[in-house]
Amino acid sequence: MGIRGLMSFVEDHSNEFFTDLKLRDTKIIIDGYALFHRLCFSSDLDLQYGGDYDSFADVVQKFFESLFACKICPYVVLDGGCDISDKKLTTLKDRAREKIQMAHSLSVGSGGYVCPLLIREVFIQVLNRLQVPFVQCFSEADRDIMTLANHWNCPVLSSDSDFCIFDLKGGFCPLNSFQWRNVSTIKGTGDRYIPAKCFSLDALCRHFSNMNKALLPLLAVLCGNDHVNLPVVETFLSKVRLPPGAAGSKGRRHHRVLGLLNWLSHFAGPAEALNQVLKQLPKKSRGDVRELLCCSMEEYLQSQVKLQDFFQHGAYSCPDACGLGLPQWVLAALARGQLSPFISDALVLRRTILHTQVENMQQPNAHRVSLPIRQVIYGLLANASPRLEDTSGNAPPPQPLAFREVERFHKNIKTSIVAAVELPKDHCDLSRLTELSVASRQALLLEALKVRPAVLDPVPASLKLPIAVSCYWLQQAEAKVRLHHLQALLLGMLLGPLRTVAHGPDEAGQRWVGALALCEELQGARAPPGPGLDLDAAHTFCQWQCCLQMGLYLNQLLAAPLLEPDLTCVYSGSLAHGLCRRLLTSASAEGLLRGCPEAQQLYECLIHATRSCAPAELFLPKSKSNSKKKRQKKQGSSGSKNRVGAISDMGNWYEGGNRFGLLMVENLEGCMEASELA
Repeated sequence: MGIRGLMSFVEDHSNEFFTDLKLRDTKIIIDGYALFHRLCFSSDLDLQYGGDYDSFADVVQKFFESLFACKICPYVVLDGGCDISDKKLTTLKDRAREKIQMAHSLSVGSGGYVCPLLIREVFIQVLNRLQVPFVQCFSEADRDIMTLANHWNCPVLSSDSDFCIFDLKGGFCPLNSFQWRNVSTIKGTGDRYIPAKCFSLDALCRHFSNMNKALLPLLAVLCGNDHVNLPVVETFLSKVRLPPGAAGSKGRRHHRVLGLLNWLSHFAGPAEALNQVLKQLPKKSRGDVRELLCCSMEEYLQSQVKLQDFFQHGAYSCPDACGLGLPQWVLAALARGQLSPFISDALVLRRTILHTQVENMQQPNAHRVSLPIRQVIYGLLANASPRLEDTSGNAPPPQPLAFREVERFHKNIKTSIVAAVELPKDHCDLSRLTELSVASRQALLLEALKVRPAVLDPVPASLKLPIAVSCYWLQQAEAKVRLHHLQALLLGMLLGPLRTVAHGPDEAGQRWVGALALCEELQGARAPPGPGLDLDAAHTFCQWQCCLQMGLYLNQLLAAPLLEPDLTCVYSGSLAHGLCRRLLTSASAEGLLRGCPEAQQLYECLIHATRSCAPAELFLPKSKSNSKKKRQKKQGSSGSKNRVGAISDMGNWYEGGNRFGLLMVENLEGCMEASELA
């Protein structure tokens, strides 16, 4: 959530509304969504090349190490999927459009803030590695955070202005004044603390004639938040005469907040103030507006979810979720962050949002390449529970196995209707999916990724999923994949194993020396930020990340038949782009690996696995590849390379072994081409 103009207003009055805090020896409830965005955007990390997940993970680790040094016990609470009413859809679409504009700005070398695609998954992996307690709520987390913080009487750490409205016993510490990089020591004791500022709701109310705290939720909805943006509210604001101070040089939103606070301070309670709001509106709209405003104000009441039960006993119970009839294992996996909010949105709303990356905006959006994987995911979710039908107020999908996807279309968004794959009967019961054997679940995963099991046999367990995804990507990519793109990705996957050897015992001798030298060589290959982004390479790697994301989600939904990879060891955007440049100019993959036989052996294993699924021309010398294309053109083969032809090729791989490959083809070909511009 978020209230327009409120955070900047209270920060402009920092001396009146905030107190200095030396934070130590306490529990703290952390808004996980706000934290990973803050760390991503304020740590000088790559945002242009698709994400340096290793660098981001280092920042996250250092953040929590600062907390541990001050005996601060963090409890991270993450947002889940969208509310079952889907009432924020308009806001989410607006944000999606904003992200597209910022992604375009980054793609042409200008500024912007777009989180890399897998940043949330990396954040959760780091939390697990550091054993930081965390929970993923079923939907939006703000009320659950407030309720838990008041139960434990401890502060909340966030950047969300809604926490200026909640009556928090332990206070609200904004992230932008939380100096975790500046751990200090109390003189004479040696005790360490983090300098912070704590917002005081009491001070705000005292400043405005000791106004009633219960009026503040009405302030939130009148200022405009993620749930309310009514034209009739603008009608009220245009008619009501706000007290002095509502105009000046600090901006419209600032003075709207100031004027509304002054106006509200004259009322004893919210009922009286609400009646005055409604009097300014046409009589015919008053009933509906009252209902909407009252419903929105209830978003600031205490939650029924008791997160303390989850953190103390592992039990998560959410009334909204329990009423949907979802399998218990799904609810538990969502709470533990083992399933993505993408899954709960697909389950509950039959609607998902595909996030834009820094890609080529003139090309079809990068998520198109992973559509067949998503269709398998939707197929697994399609028959979850009859109680899920029409949970939101939106029109139901046009057919039982249809899902809606909000995606980029040029520099705007559109909503597409996507058909789920109809799976074999033994995979249609979501409640019993985890009861299938590991072999059955792995077979389903590899069939979706178009990989024969034997291809992955020589590949280390930690890289089986990324290599399976790479095999799929090579067969499905719409952008032209070049050999140096594949080589750059595979060389990047060596960095994790190399670090393990290089940072290991010194007695490894020559093996250690070779690994350390190659590690430094690869680190030095990272592309610097700035203009000159290779849009073709960027779009190709974006497509690969989309495949990895959906491969990861499908693997999670199937209860991890393949080991989940450490994403910090799988992809680094600046490294992939930097290696592309080197491989195109002076270096060769074999030359880079010459001094480290172990790395060369692993690389050859990976390239051999992917080669079995790649188009033959990918590995041809450039001159032969060009002559082959000319022969194909003369033979009139271009007609077979259209979109439908590419889709129909899916049924031809792995003859006799793909139990639903042909069904995927039929569903893809029958997938509704008509899409509504959102």
